[in-house]
Amino acid sequence: MFHSMIIGKQSRFIYIMILLFYTVTLSAQDDRYSTTSKSAIKSYEDGRRLFNSKQDAKAVESLKDAISKDASFVEAYMLLATVYEAMNKKDEAIDAYKKSFDVSASSFPYNYYVCAQLELKTCRYDDAEKHLNKYLSFKSVDGKRKLEVDQLLENCKFAKNALLHPVPFSPVNMGDGINSEFSEYYFSFSVDQKTMIFTRDIKDPRATFGHQEDFFLSTSKDGKWMKAMQLGAPVNTADNEGAPSMSADGRYVIFTACNRSDGSGGCDLYLSACSENNVWSKPVNLGSPINTGVWESQPSFSSDGRTLYFSRAVKAFGTSNTDIFYSYFQDDYTWSEPVSVGSNINTTGNEESVFIHPDNQTLYFSSDGHTGMGGLDIYMSRKQEDGRWGPPVNLGYPINTCSDEKSLVVSADGLKGYFSSERAGGFGGLDIYEFSLYEAVRPVLTNYVKARVKDINTQLPLAAEFEIIDVESGKVVVKNKTDKIRGEFLACLPAGKIYMLNVSKENYLFYSGSFDVRESKDKQEAFVMDVALQPIGKGQSVTLKNVFFDTDKYDLKPESFSELSKLVSFLNSNPAMSIEIGGHTDNTGDKVKNQVLSENRAKAVMDYLISKKIAPARLTSKGYGDTKPVADNKTTEGKAANRRTAFTVK
Repeated sequence: MFHSMIIGKQSRFIYIMILLFYTVTLSAQDDRYSTTSKSAIKSYEDGRRLFNSKQDAKAVESLKDAISKDASFVEAYMLLATVYEAMNKKDEAIDAYKKSFDVSASSFPYNYYVCAQLELKTCRYDDAEKHLNKYLSFKSVDGKRKLEVDQLLENCKFAKNALLHPVPFSPVNMGDGINSEFSEYYFSFSVDQKTMIFTRDIKDPRATFGHQEDFFLSTSKDGKWMKAMQLGAPVNTADNEGAPSMSADGRYVIFTACNRSDGSGGCDLYLSACSENNVWSKPVNLGSPINTGVWESQPSFSSDGRTLYFSRAVKAFGTSNTDIFYSYFQDDYTWSEPVSVGSNINTTGNEESVFIHPDNQTLYFSSDGHTGMGGLDIYMSRKQEDGRWGPPVNLGYPINTCSDEKSLVVSADGLKGYFSSERAGGFGGLDIYEFSLYEAVRPVLTNYVKARVKDINTQLPLAAEFEIIDVESGKVVVKNKTDKIRGEFLACLPAGKIYMLNVSKENYLFYSGSFDVRESKDKQEAFVMDVALQPIGKGQSVTLKNVFFDTDKYDLKPESFSELSKLVSFLNSNPAMSIEIGGHTDNTGDKVKNQVLSENRAKAVMDYLISKKIAPARLTSKGYGDTKPVADNKTTEGKAANRRTAFTVK
């Protein structure tokens, strides 16, 4: 059984039993059925008993027998419809409901509502609209139910319009490297689109149902996905594993497992890490507060490695639905208390299959609580300036249909969407498909920076902290730590901006750098760099690459304050250290003016540090004009490198 479907199947079964109880109780209250035929009643009672014992096919035969003995036996039609729905035979269920309406148009008003829900899920929008309006004509409909019916009528209106205005959609099977005779679904990519982990439902005679879910991994080579291999132990077990979410660098995976001995109850989220030798660690339960005694599943790990989105079962109006929550990975290596993504996204229905794009600004998810085509539809929401998620946008038909759609993943460049579908021409069961995502629902274009931090002397990798800051806004967009073994990090960033990078480690001078992605608004690019940290020592210098002045001026620009705040923190962490602030210019213009300018710029930085409570006795400033170039002044790039502010340990 697919993990993602457990809640849905349980809810459907409970719903069917409630409906059955409703219809039988109405009859029992009158102490009679709509028929006087004892043989018809006996066949009906046999059908109800068989249905309760999950012998659905035999129940159908008994109920058909009851109807053959009395064609006006309305309760038999109703129970037959319920059994067909349990068997996922929606067309037959609808036909049975319609026959019950022909026999008795007003005995059981609620069945118009139930039938309309089925008609919505089979694209019969005109019929659904007619039956919903018929249901509203009964005085017994209360206010809460009327709101639900109004929402379904809105779905009918939306769906009929969507059918007339289809969006571009041409899915292509991802091929036999990924897909097989078994079902493939719930998958995740590394941000460079080179690695893919997905769930496959395989035959396993040891499993309770003769099959179980395992993870498979495929890598892309020259644009083609290689034959997928089992991820293997200890991640794969004899139990089910599903719904993986990889970190941006492909070195961590968070996934769902259910009913394990170390679980909190129901389905929980687990973490496994990949070593330098590509060996996956034994999965660890994420524990409280992520996992609780209810159902947690379908994780999506943000590209900055700090935020985890997932679905959780919640109680609403007496039933169990699913909402989307998120939690932050805190500086003390614990997860924050999960909170809802908000009422713009979560409804009284089900929200699941969440995917946070690497831009960290665009959220894709499935829901049956928003206006849509009839079942679970896929929606997109963009983060607003205040940090809340904006109104969801339905991705439209034929991406969404009257069936349930979920598990959309969007490539880092925003051009392609991926989903699972059981459609003609596949390899068997559910296959994974890709398609070009139309522009209106694409995420923000992202770039990614990949760096390796090392000791400048030994060249050995270092575990260090890093921050990436949007120069214009001064906001920290990524804050994390490098990989402990390789000293590497990978981070995704919205394109079209300038970013500053600060890397720090205890007993080392911090690194100051920047990169400009303003010219890459229409394409994804990777920035690859080596970051060499210097151990703290007398005479060692750091160029403050993110301290800015206007031409021929010495007033600090606001964009400088993030970098200078880092310098303040560094000095506070090393209270015995004294430094010299040095100002430098290129050789353009008058030497005397350059000398004065460099002195004033160095002093401006020193004054800022003093304003932040750094003791003046620890600071000196000096202007060097153009006397200490670090590059050739004959080129534009060289002149830019020579115009700098630096500090030197005294």
